[in-house]
Amino acid sequence: MNNNKNIRRTPNQPNAPKSKFNWYWLYLGIVAVLIALHFMGDETPMKEIPYSQFQKYVEKGYIDEVTIINKETAEVSVQPDSIAAFSEIFGASEAQKYTKAPQLTVKIPSSDRFDEYISSKPNIDVKYEERKNYIDTILWSFGPILFFVLLWIFMMRRMGSGAQGGIFNVGKSKAQLFDKETSAHKVTFKDVAGLEGAKQEVEEIVSFLKNPKRYTDLGGKIPKGALLVGPPGTGKTLLAKAVAGEANVPFFSMSGSDFVEMFVGVGASRVRDLFRQAKEKSPCIIFIDEIDAIGRARGKNPSFNSNDERENTLNQLLTEMDGFGSNSGVIILAATNRADILDKALLRAGRFDRQISVDLPDVHERNEIFKVHLRPLKTSADLNIDFLAKQTPGFSGADIANVCNEAALIAARKNKKAVEKQDFLDAVDRIIGGLEKKTKITTLSEKKSIATHEAGHASVSWLLEFANPLVKVTIVPRGKALGAAWYLPEERQLTTKEQMLDEMCSLLGGRAAEEVCFGKVSTGALNDLERATKMAYAMVVYYGMSDKLKNISFYDSTQADYSFTKPYSDKTAEIIDKEMQSIVSEQYERAKSIISSNREKHQELAKLLVENEVIFAEDVERIFGKRPWVSRMDELMNENKKNEPADATQPNENSEPEAKIEEQSIEPNQE
Repeated sequence: MNNNKNIRRTPNQPNAPKSKFNWYWLYLGIVAVLIALHFMGDETPMKEIPYSQFQKYVEKGYIDEVTIINKETAEVSVQPDSIAAFSEIFGASEAQKYTKAPQLTVKIPSSDRFDEYISSKPNIDVKYEERKNYIDTILWSFGPILFFVLLWIFMMRRMGSGAQGGIFNVGKSKAQLFDKETSAHKVTFKDVAGLEGAKQEVEEIVSFLKNPKRYTDLGGKIPKGALLVGPPGTGKTLLAKAVAGEANVPFFSMSGSDFVEMFVGVGASRVRDLFRQAKEKSPCIIFIDEIDAIGRARGKNPSFNSNDERENTLNQLLTEMDGFGSNSGVIILAATNRADILDKALLRAGRFDRQISVDLPDVHERNEIFKVHLRPLKTSADLNIDFLAKQTPGFSGADIANVCNEAALIAARKNKKAVEKQDFLDAVDRIIGGLEKKTKITTLSEKKSIATHEAGHASVSWLLEFANPLVKVTIVPRGKALGAAWYLPEERQLTTKEQMLDEMCSLLGGRAAEEVCFGKVSTGALNDLERATKMAYAMVVYYGMSDKLKNISFYDSTQADYSFTKPYSDKTAEIIDKEMQSIVSEQYERAKSIISSNREKHQELAKLLVENEVIFAEDVERIFGKRPWVSRMDELMNENKKNEPADATQPNENSEPEAKIEEQSIEPNQE
């Protein structure tokens, strides 16, 4: 049975497509008619000949009739019964193809001379005609004007195409409207994993719009605006989509860059139009994504007065949000990852009353995010989500989605029926370090040097209490790195001086191993030195952890984006340099001491690394012994399991990491 008749939509249906007449078809039809009129007419074959040839045919008696047109051109008819004339002029084979008598055209040199010549031939009939080519006249008269008009319309439509109507609607708002009848957005709060604190505040706004009496009875007022602040990929826009899916009120969505246009005053006009539409449909929600495109602090633009239009747009937005007029029932949500550069007037109470922090997820929230993104995947039965959450510290929601997708692609490339744990580990490898370059050729001496360097990282970090737990060490080239030591960074809320010094010492373990074993160093420690130097600078300048500049911080959270002055004197700068050098040198000597004290174990680890190219934490534990310290992440996971209900399912298979992969210390190519 054919059900196609059920697909037909009537114009009364809300989602029925609206037919729209395309004016380009009309333009095309007019051009086609003009071309057809130009070429339509008498289909008599024509052949143009020079004037000397025409005189020759006249002398032979081939010409029957001559029609002079506009005293410039003569149309010549050949004797219809003269076979010799047809054969000589058109050729014997060509003459047989013509169903009508062909004609000749000739340009006459002078009207008077031609009249004198043709009047001496009494056997030839002569006619005079005045003809006008109206199409050519119209084209030459109005063609240029029509061309420039069409060009102007085309340019205006291109410049104002986003305004849905061209230049005449360029000042209109570009916001997309979603309401309860729109099925475009299916995202709800159930699809937003983690972010419990942010969801609670946003759910309160949605709850007020659904049942405002519950809040107003107590005299409360809903905040006029809420600003979602957090790093890229943490789910700010997803949270706004969930609001659109949950709220039964109109939802206007647009980006901050949609206000920006090449015309003066367009941004402010679009702001006014947006709030006008919102007032007509209140109560409603306005969502502005990447609001920093127009909300940057005024007066701090390095290009001087080149961006006044953006500031005018911001001024209009400030006026509309909490100006003299009333915007009751209109709630504004905005998202940005650069809240520090926003104008202070935009963040004051009465405009964005709340700043909702959307931070990177912790290990528990990553567990929930993995559950969401694993729904469409065919995974193996023994896959442990807790294990995946522990392997991805510092990953945002977007990063986790990328890991899941990359794992599925890797499993499909290997012709697997389900995505397994190793596929996820390979996906994390791929995302952090890039593809393995097993085809890159290295000599045996280079492999020994790289293995010694990476084994130095592994040895020092294993023997320090506060260093990040080791995952694996590899000398397989990956990306720009010839080798890498991979760790699981501890997600600490607070970091002590001892913890920072242990991390710095483990960073310098690679170069220390090179000097202890070979008596020389290489360029492979560039990334290690860069990170260690930045860490030492932060300890001295920001955290006040040095001996000579104790409890002093030169960090200024209110500093402008473009500041060309340092907040300390030249004498203090010299002290900072000496303190930084002292800290780095002390940790380097400490790393050398650790390598020297455990040189045999370090050499055994380096030899194993040359043979296998990849070693894991189990191999290091077999050589150095088990670490006596428990990682902070394990403590968090154990605490979380204690707080879970007793009947909750807790998969424990493969809880011990076999090939854990996370952040690495990537060194550039060694020379």
